Amino acid sequence: MMEPVYLGIDLGTQSVKVMAVTIAGRVVASSSASLTSTRNGIRHEQNAEDWWSAVCASCSAVTRQLAGAPILGIAVDATSGTIVVTDSQLRPCGPALMYDDARALAEVDEVNRVGDGVWQQMSYRMQPSWALPKIVWLSRHGFLSPDRRILHQNDFINARMAGVLLPTDSSNALKTGYHQLEDRWPDDVLNTLGIDSGLLPKVVRPGIRIGVTGRRSVQETGIPTDTPIYAGMTDGCASQIASGAVSPGSWSSVIGTTLVLKGVTPDLLHDPRGVIYSHRSADGMWLPGGASNIGAGIIAKEFKAKDLPRLNQSAAAADDPTGIVMYPLSGRGERFPFSNSDATCFALGQSGSDEMKYRAILEGIACTERLCVDVMVAGGAPREGDFFISGGATKSEAFNQIRADILRRPLIIPSVTEAAFGMAVLAASSTDSLHHAAKRMVHIEKTIEPTGQSSMYLEQYQKFVKELKQRGWLDPALACAAIKGIMQ
Repeated sequence: MMEPVYLGIDLGTQSVKVMAVTIAGRVVASSSASLTSTRNGIRHEQNAEDWWSAVCASCSAVTRQLAGAPILGIAVDATSGTIVVTDSQLRPCGPALMYDDARALAEVDEVNRVGDGVWQQMSYRMQPSWALPKIVWLSRHGFLSPDRRILHQNDFINARMAGVLLPTDSSNALKTGYHQLEDRWPDDVLNTLGIDSGLLPKVVRPGIRIGVTGRRSVQETGIPTDTPIYAGMTDGCASQIASGAVSPGSWSSVIGTTLVLKGVTPDLLHDPRGVIYSHRSADGMWLPGGASNIGAGIIAKEFKAKDLPRLNQSAAAADDPTGIVMYPLSGRGERFPFSNSDATCFALGQSGSDEMKYRAILEGIACTERLCVDVMVAGGAPREGDFFISGGATKSEAFNQIRADILRRPLIIPSVTEAAFGMAVLAASSTDSLHHAAKRMVHIEKTIEPTGQSSMYLEQYQKFVKELKQRGWLDPALACAAIKGIMQ
């Protein structure tokens, strides 16, 4: 018989993925199933029944691979801000509104005005795509009634596995307005907005045992009855756990199409500008972070995939930085490390070839990553600590080295960085702590050390920060803090 395992389930936008992971962190089985969406302008919907079908298909494939190995527990993550309205029997009453559905443009101002006191305490402002403004939209359009329930994406799956409604996790409840400092729904705010908090699930911290699988689970997923279910987190937090960045002072940076940076702090960071918001981890730590529109999206826009090996080879062979100051946005608008809806790509300096332009873009992304760190440090996050990186960008050795040199610190690449793995680690933390579970299960693939080029980037980064300040995009106080941090 195989070793006992924990199951991590990741509910993504395009697919569901399930991983079976041993106590030592070895992935022994995995499977995925695709999902489809309906998009119409700013609206983005999915059929919640499709989530369940994909979970059943993936879990069934994994349990067949396990051939009877004991399953010690399950945790499920979800896209942040995705909700579905169900009836009292937990059947969907309409399509699920996805994490980036921004139909609540008219409602978000009222939500921010009514809840301003709570949102200031939590150091964020609601956005149209967040769950609570969408719930107000649903209420105003007649989709809510006393016999209905509002579930987050992973609540729906947990309920299907258990056969009854289970508590949600405080991580997914954040964008629904849950007061993480006082561990309660803000009833006064919800009542003023016309929302009955009784439609929302009870809330617990991530990693808490919330129930067990029922008979339907074994029939449709192959997961045995009475398997423990643990409260999950958002997909971004799941990826952070998978990286190993769970101890105070550690960092997780994911660069794919966009850049997502998260840290770990013992106290809540207060950001009056609203570009940083914090989840609460399973062990009570805070996970501050933000998402930039900068990332590899511009590379796909500017270069053909077949040319990337040659461009990476050229970037790796370069003796010196380009000296070009670039903010490489692929579209209009930025949300982190500053918020500016009119920000666009700019470059100071001439790139005489595709090779130089490519390297300048990599340097610009890395400078943005460094500024994200400096902004969070200015807000109270510790600068030093292990720095874990993941995402598609880590495939470029040249880019990894540029990032290490501009950040002036070693970068750690974990062996497995998928969100489903992070959920298996979270479920395993039930036996001791998240810190110990991650230390036992997360393994390191390699570490990239900064080189002598690190000092060559100091002037370029300083010019980068000053240009953002001059354009009025970056707050002068933050620019000053970033420049002061250059030698640290």
